[in-house]
Amino acid sequence: MADDLTPIEIPTVRLNDGTDYPSVALGTYGLRGSEGAAAIAGAIDNGYRLIDSAFRYDNEGAVGAGVRQSSVPREQIFVTSKIPGRYHDYDATITTVQESVYRTGLDYIDLYLIHWPLPRIGKYIEVYKALLEMRESGLIKAVGVSNFLPEHLQAVIDATGDVPVINQIEFHPYFPQLDAIEIHRELGVQTESWSPVGRGNEMANEPVIREIAARHGKSPVQIILRWHTQLGTIPLPKSANSGRQRENLDIFDVTLTEDEIAAISALGRPDGRISGQDPAVHEEF
Repeated sequence: MADDLTPIEIPTVRLNDGTDYPSVALGTYGLRGSEGAAAIAGAIDNGYRLIDSAFRYDNEGAVGAGVRQSSVPREQIFVTSKIPGRYHDYDATITTVQESVYRTGLDYIDLYLIHWPLPRIGKYIEVYKALLEMRESGLIKAVGVSNFLPEHLQAVIDATGDVPVINQIEFHPYFPQLDAIEIHRELGVQTESWSPVGRGNEMANEPVIREIAARHGKSPVQIILRWHTQLGTIPLPKSANSGRQRENLDIFDVTLTEDEIAAISALGRPDGRISGQDPAVHEEF
């Protein structure tokens, strides 16, 4: 493991706009206020460079404060936020992005996503077009989506001619959407994984994962995160603990075999979604 005082360097992945993004992100849901800002600043100092937030998390201010409190120059940090369902309207999207930037106290946000497609409402293409306008204005640097099914991705591409740089989806050993990764790869969209190690310790206690972890001298969580990166997804584990933050980054000195990757993927379940959040019908506002 790297020295505790040295930031851990991690590989990058190239997005379709030519930008090199870190291959592990920090999830920040629940990190709020001064404690949240301190945890985020500490994570950046530990080596994180991609920070995930959302308008709905009510912590964009803590993210911005964490960025400013860290020892890393702003231009080396990638901040993400997301548009909530209640603002699925062209003009409302523009105002929300402006508010996000004001909340962070930063000059721009690097990546802005549509949090959920909300197909019943049917305005995600309109929202995407507004985000493209915000990209042109310079308030955001890149546009992506979250929880989009292939048909939603294709609809956006057909309507705008623009390919989202990222689709952030639920992805973990109990719900390994390998078919989605292949579709994303064909379209040129980078897959990002939320809840990459599930919630609680159930996945980490799976015998096959514990066996692989023992074989490589890593923790079960590290093995799951390495599974993600070798499959080509960007996992976004969340932790406010400095030691666990570093552990979650210290995964690139091992390489899982194809058989080990397949064994972890085989843990997938038909009902593997953590909360049954099917993007075809799930709505969050």
